[in-house]
Amino acid sequence: MNTIAQHWINGQWTGSGSVLESINPADGTVVGSFYDGGEAEASAAVDAAAAAFETTAWARTPSLRATALSRLADALEARIPEVAAMLSRENGKLLGETTWEVSGAVGWLRYAAASARTQTAGRAAETAPGQYTHSVPEPLGVAGIISPWNSPIMLTVRALGPALAAGCTVVVKLPAQTALTNELFAQVLASVPEIPAGVVSVFTESGNTGAPFLVSSDKVDVINYTGSTPVGRSIAAAASTTLKRLGLELGGKAPMVIFPDADLDMVIPTVVQSLVLMNGQFCCTGSRVLVHRDIADQVRTRLTSALAQVRLGSGDDEKAQLGPVIDRASAQRVDAIVEEAASYGTVLLRGGVVTDGPLAAGAFYRPSLIEVDRTDVRIVQEEVFGPVQTFEVFDDEDDAVTKANATIYGLAASVFSSDSMKARRIARRIRTGTVWINTWGAISEDFEEGGVKGSGYGYLCGPRAIEEFQALKVYVEQDHTQSAH
Repeated sequence: MNTIAQHWINGQWTGSGSVLESINPADGTVVGSFYDGGEAEASAAVDAAAAAFETTAWARTPSLRATALSRLADALEARIPEVAAMLSRENGKLLGETTWEVSGAVGWLRYAAASARTQTAGRAAETAPGQYTHSVPEPLGVAGIISPWNSPIMLTVRALGPALAAGCTVVVKLPAQTALTNELFAQVLASVPEIPAGVVSVFTESGNTGAPFLVSSDKVDVINYTGSTPVGRSIAAAASTTLKRLGLELGGKAPMVIFPDADLDMVIPTVVQSLVLMNGQFCCTGSRVLVHRDIADQVRTRLTSALAQVRLGSGDDEKAQLGPVIDRASAQRVDAIVEEAASYGTVLLRGGVVTDGPLAAGAFYRPSLIEVDRTDVRIVQEEVFGPVQTFEVFDDEDDAVTKANATIYGLAASVFSSDSMKARRIARRIRTGTVWINTWGAISEDFEEGGVKGSGYGYLCGPRAIEEFQALKVYVEQDHTQSAH
């Protein structure tokens, strides 16, 4: 790694911008320094991507793209321990979680490599006598990918893989919170000789000039953004001037709907895991627990006890279940939301910021559980992005569905019941892109991910992912020796 983490633009390491420090949220120590990019780096990367799209064989050679993606997967796989360890230090996730993230990204790259060979062919037909029509999927052009800090490797790769498979050239904007991890990932990209200079550029930004440049540039043909709903709305508005293609995976308030016939020995640890994974900073965090009235007392007691016993620790603590949130300001923000909720809800478990002991130097937040009987309150309607759950009681199936659908979000949900037909019936009525039945958080590169309502639009993973980066061109040829009628 460079002494100061740099950007990777047009096949060159670039040390431009002011120098900032990356901070370990587990203890407040400095992990390292990095160059902070912005509009200048974004502009240079877009120019390089536009030139590479027009002048290299990348967009026109599926076999090259498949080979490059396969070798990129190999290169990332070889550095899983190194990348995972750095990511854990920079964003506070447990080492097991970051190892899973980077390992999963390898699998998604291999899927993309296969897509480059199998999902770039069109179809053809004689549509009238002597008239031959065929369609060909073509790469849209330059793609901009804007990724968040909570899972920067996986959330980048699930867009980067299909974008490259389609034949696009790509500019990736990565967050400052994981700057040193970003450079390690750029090193992996730089190690693959089959990727021509300019096809992929990566820059890190703490501010807000480079990403808006990608959104507004008429040289960028498609944007993929993962992040909050308010920012997603602003991106959609800004992109309207160029009418570029958008893929937006935005916020979530995943309801966990629990019926009396559910196996609580399985449900309780699953609900706990849905809160602590990624330290509660996940768009699919199980932030709303909806429980049938007949078992409310039992679940309330068991869940409160289980959350109170969650062990906090740094990423390298093998016994830890929950790491820090991204920084101390975020811990204070989460605590303010919980404090406000105490004024209209019942506090079942008041966690809070860790202010003493060996973890006090970090950004640790103990889990909180707040019971509410209204859906029009902030803690239900807004993403908390921290280890905080609401406890809500429902009376019947209709009540469960009404409450599950009571927010603007529609990313994911879970239904727990031993009656498979009832579970499917409820799942069908919940308006989300994904519904897990008797589980939570199961994802696969083979199937699509995406949201509805305020959780965005577009798909990543699965066979539709590559289509987000393709346009369909139709060719019509006429043999004038035959009648077209």
